[in-house]
Amino acid sequence: MQAKTFIRMSGLGGQGVVTAAHILGSAAVRSGLLSTVNPFFGAEKRLAPAESYVRISSQTIHERGEVLFPDIIMIFHPHVITLGKSYTMPFFDGLQKQGKIIINAPEPLPLNESERAQLAALNARLYYISATRLALEIAGTELSSNIAMLGALIAVTDLVSQQALEEALAERFGGTKKFVASGTTAALDDVLKSKFTKLAQLMDKNIALIEQAKSSIQEHVI
Repeated sequence: MQAKTFIRMSGLGGQGVVTAAHILGSAAVRSGLLSTVNPFFGAEKRLAPAESYVRISSQTIHERGEVLFPDIIMIFHPHVITLGKSYTMPFFDGLQKQGKIIINAPEPLPLNESERAQLAALNARLYYISATRLALEIAGTELSSNIAMLGALIAVTDLVSQQALEEALAERFGGTKKFVASGTTAALDDVLKSKFTKLAQLMDKNIALIEQAKSSIQEHVI
């Protein structure tokens, strides 16, 4: 991993963007790194734009707030791109050279000629994964799409290990302390937990989802 890695996650309310950021940040700490996590959302409602920013480093992190120049961009819903449901436009604004973009979509999205040219000039690497479909097939709920996205992330980067990610998941959904980023996020956690009778069952589903996501992500030539 490079000295510092900045990640911007863009999605819609209800997709667990905030939750994914905190799980990733926790996994980074468990990997012996430092991390800061900053969520950003406007109206707390389903399908409203939502973003989270994660900074991971082996050194002290002084930056806070929005990630303006990400090394990695994660798009949790096609509408972030196709309908402009994002606080950051274009969706790859600020992406660093040789940056990575991971998009949750069943097939490559139609980017215009200007967007393709800009991404090519950055030597960006573009990946697609049908995270929502996998979440429904394996975990039985689209609320696990964020876990599939994290599985895709560790497949194409060396940011954190799968073991650290699994430990962070267990801490998030099985710990005695309840993290609350917002009322909506807490409610989503409870809904997700209610779909499984035991924590072990929840973890088994999530681990299987991560494994499938790692093997399902595909790079798309720009």
